[in-house]
Amino acid sequence: MASRGALLFAALPVILSLLVSPISCWSSGGATWYGSPYGAGSDGGACGYQGAVSQRPFKSMIAAAGPSFFKNGKGCGACYQVKCTGNSACSGRPVTVAITDSCPDGICASQAHFDMSGTAFGAMAYRGKADRLRSAGQLKIHYKRVPCNYNGMKISFKVDAGSNPYYLAVLVMYQAGDGDLSAVDVMQGGCKAGQHDRSGKPWMRMQQSWGTTYILNSNDGKPLRAPFSFRLTSGSGKVLIATNAIPAGWSAGMSYRSSVNYRA
Repeated sequence: MASRGALLFAALPVILSLLVSPISCWSSGGATWYGSPYGAGSDGGACGYQGAVSQRPFKSMIAAAGPSFFKNGKGCGACYQVKCTGNSACSGRPVTVAITDSCPDGICASQAHFDMSGTAFGAMAYRGKADRLRSAGQLKIHYKRVPCNYNGMKISFKVDAGSNPYYLAVLVMYQAGDGDLSAVDVMQGGCKAGQHDRSGKPWMRMQQSWGTTYILNSNDGKPLRAPFSFRLTSGSGKVLIATNAIPAGWSAGMSYRSSVNYRA
């Protein structure tokens, strides 16, 4: 018979893995679908992603979320695995969706609910049975939060068409890992991180306008100074800095891809 010490030594790797690896549990909820049966729900939705929802990396695998998940836009970009139960067309295989829209009323407001794109809803079915599953309309599901993985794509900053030298509005997209954002700070050109006073300058807190669009106004009557660097804080508090993400000579309506992203 093995000694107590030997048994403890053998079990040590398992104990350590439990300590360092988060255990994600499935929760129960509901799902419906909206938009085209083979589409991306709506063209952009309440997070502001516009036509990008049907393009890589989302590829129409998106969902609108109720208030408890949407969080007034602070839940935008979060990723969940969803699998359906209770229907003969359900494969039981989980699909991953990103939150790109809001479903504020009705059944979405009363329980944990995902209003999925037709594409994502059908992806939960056995091969060849997507239309049968969509015909059910509403399903019971299991879901869990998972890291977003965009296969190396970097975070993008799209300058809103209404921006000007005194007003900057930026849509932040494609955050890996947590996916969502709790805060965005900006540093103007000519400043250096680490050289700031108690007010937090040169990092300036941007105001969430809607979805993942954040804005900054010039408060001194002078034009804002590019290039602009961004300090992103994820929903769980992870901080990432994108240096000079929007260059000098930027144009309203243009998207600028940074060189960084969170670890998935």
